[in-house]
Amino acid sequence: MQSERRMARFDLYERTVHWLAALSYLYAALTGLALWSHKLYWLAWVFGGGVTVRGLHPWGGTIFAVVLAVMFRKWAGQMKLDTDDREWLRKAHKYAVHEEEGVPESGRFNAGQKMLFWSQALATVLLFATGLVLWWPEVMPRTLRLAAVLIHPLAAIGSIGGIIIHIYMGTAAVPGALRSMVQGWVTPSWAASHHRKWYRESSER
Repeated sequence: MQSERRMARFDLYERTVHWLAALSYLYAALTGLALWSHKLYWLAWVFGGGVTVRGLHPWGGTIFAVVLAVMFRKWAGQMKLDTDDREWLRKAHKYAVHEEEGVPESGRFNAGQKMLFWSQALATVLLFATGLVLWWPEVMPRTLRLAAVLIHPLAAIGSIGGIIIHIYMGTAAVPGALRSMVQGWVTPSWAASHHRKWYRESSER
């Protein structure tokens, strides 16, 4: 039967929040890059011109921060690192080259996904806090302004780097992962291969 070849992985709520986060992040990241470097300023014209981008970039970042807070509330409890996760991280190089012998079994999220979750949460806090300083510089102390000018782009670069890895892992590196976030399901063989602990726990329910 069709249902026997599918395992539910992400429900509609989770998928909706994820894609809202993705779209708002993409807007904030691209408009931010346009404002950061004159070599990338051409991106501003894609989004309506310099004045429009300067006005809407902070709102794009704010929307992303709010959506990520919703995602954090939904998933934070599932992102705690356990003993297997720490061992997984020590052997992550094997996972990266598909040599998974000796790599601990993963639950619903593997340790790499959990680390991305926490690093993006931290980056978002830094980006939002420093973004507020840069949004209203005239009412902020000089020390905060100088710190924000340094921290905001550094946090953005780290965040964008993590998202690039996330996109690569969710598409080219692990075929089938993208479908789980688009359609919400995976095959049992995919689950057993990439998230065996979650597969076993789900099968026992």
